[in-house]
Amino acid sequence: MPLNPSRGNMYDWVSHTHAHLGGACSHACPYCYVGKARWGRPKKYTGPVRLLENEFRVNYGTGNTIFVEHMNDLFAADVPENFILKILKHLLEFPGNKYVLQSKNPERAAEYLGFFPEDVLFGTTIETNRDIEEGKAPQPSSRYEGIMAMKTRRIPRFVTIEPIMDFDPAILAEWIRAIGPEFVAIGADSKACGLKEPTADKVRDFVSRLQNMKIEIRRKTNLGRLLEG
Repeated sequence: MPLNPSRGNMYDWVSHTHAHLGGACSHACPYCYVGKARWGRPKKYTGPVRLLENEFRVNYGTGNTIFVEHMNDLFAADVPENFILKILKHLLEFPGNKYVLQSKNPERAAEYLGFFPEDVLFGTTIETNRDIEEGKAPQPSSRYEGIMAMKTRRIPRFVTIEPIMDFDPAILAEWIRAIGPEFVAIGADSKACGLKEPTADKVRDFVSRLQNMKIEIRRKTNLGRLLEG
């Protein structure tokens, strides 16, 4: 079975995506792009979390950058440990690739660092430094603390701030400085989810702080909508 070439504008530096997990992500984020597809949520990503056994036959080849579980969260609290270990084992069978893992539960992900592929980039989403009422994902402060555990093991990290929500520039910039990511990806709400968004001045202030820290920023084109405000 072949890999899926990466499509869309989530990460243009990823060459392929692949999902072993079926069912709906228990985090239920209101802006989740999986549920915002033109024709609705794909059937295989509804219901209880489960393994898509045929996906373990996919040959990853070599020389690819593969975003794994892009339709779910491998380290969500309801994903059984044997699922996690089986998926990570599949990655280890193809060491000639770079693997991208991203989770809003990095505290749990840190428990499995010993099973990660050698060439891995781990990311988390931190849309704001403030608590988020919608959805069931761990709060941003918990994600910050969790990804800091990755730093102690020298796992390469990145942070996605998309969709960016109203925040405190000085506090969030300090979080990013402490995390020490390879880069930060910043984007806006592109699905018209009615989120509370920051002003253009806040975004500019934040970007300026990161630039002064010499942190690489990868801006999404949709950020332009906020900066025009």
